[in-house]
Amino acid sequence: MNSTNRREFIRTLGLVTASSALGATLLDACASKSSSEKAADSTTLATAPNKELFFKISLAEWSLHRALQAKQLDNLDFPAKAKNDFGISAVEYVNQFFKDKAKDTGYLTELKKRCDDNGVTSVLIMIDSEGFMADLDNKKRQQAVENHYKWIDAAKFLGCHSIRVNCFGEGSREEVAKAGIEGLHKLSEYGQSAGINVIVENHGGMSSDGQWLSGVITAVGLPNCGTLPDFGNFCIRREKGDMWNSKCVEYYDRYKGVTELIPYAKGVSAKTYDFDAEGNCVETDYAKMLPIVKKAGYTNYIGIEYEGDGLSEEEGIRTTKRLLEKVGMAI
Repeated sequence: MNSTNRREFIRTLGLVTASSALGATLLDACASKSSSEKAADSTTLATAPNKELFFKISLAEWSLHRALQAKQLDNLDFPAKAKNDFGISAVEYVNQFFKDKAKDTGYLTELKKRCDDNGVTSVLIMIDSEGFMADLDNKKRQQAVENHYKWIDAAKFLGCHSIRVNCFGEGSREEVAKAGIEGLHKLSEYGQSAGINVIVENHGGMSSDGQWLSGVITAVGLPNCGTLPDFGNFCIRREKGDMWNSKCVEYYDRYKGVTELIPYAKGVSAKTYDFDAEGNCVETDYAKMLPIVKKAGYTNYIGIEYEGDGLSEEEGIRTTKRLLEKVGMAI
C-alpha cells in the first residue's frame, strides 16, 4: 500500500467536504429538461443507425428480488431464467438468496452446472450482511473482512470476476475513510490470491459521495480493488440518519458521481425505477449517463437492476434492456 497516498487523502478529506456537498442535487437532469428537449432526444435515438453496443449486458438478481423472496423463483433457476426469459447470458448474484451456501460445494457445483448448461456467465456476487469494510471498531472490521473470504472463494468457484462489498462506517469522513482503506486493503489482498476483484458500490451514506469513494479506492492502491458505479444510489443523507428506511434529504449529483467512479469501475449497475411513455428512465437520463461510461473506455458488463413498482419485475427488466440497447446503439 502506498502510505503517502493514504495519508495525503485522509489529510485533504476535510478540505473537500464543503465542495462535495455543493455537488449534491435534489433534481435529476432528465426532470429539468423541457418537453421539446426530451422529444428531440427521443427523435435522435429513434433515428440513430444500428451498431454494436460498446458494453455487454448482464442481469442483477435483485431485479427479481420480490419473486425470490416470495419463493416464486429459486436462486438455482436464476441463470436459466435470465437466458430463456430475457435473452441475457450473464448474471450478477445477490448473496442473501443463497446466504448459507457459500461453502456448500455441492450447491455451488449445481449452480455452475446450470450456468454452463444454459451458456450463462457468472459475473459477480453482491455481498450484504457480512459486516462493513469501514467499521471503526477494529475487531468488527477484521471480522467483516474474514466474513467475506468465503464469498471470494465462492466467486472463484463460480467463475465470477468480482464480489461487491459495502464500505460503511459511522464517524467523521476522515475516520471512516481510514478504516475503509484498511479494511478494503486487507480483503483485496485475499482477493488477489484468488484472482477476484473487490469492488465497492455507491450504496448510501459516504459511499455515495463519488469524491470520497474514489479517494478511498485510490488510497487502497491495489489493482483488484475498484468500484461498481450504480446510476441510482446517490443518497448521501436520510431524514432519520438511517441507511435505507427514511426519506432521502440530500443527493449527490449522479452524473458527477459516475464520472468520478467510472475510472475505477469493474462493473456498472443500470438502475431504473420508472419510465415515461417512450420507455426512457424518469430518474436518470441514459442519453447523458451512458456517454460518461463510454468516454471512460469502459466496455465490460452493465447490469440491469430494476427496482420500480410501476411495472412487473419481468417487464421492468425488459424495458431497461430495451433502453440500454436503444441508447447504447445511438452513441
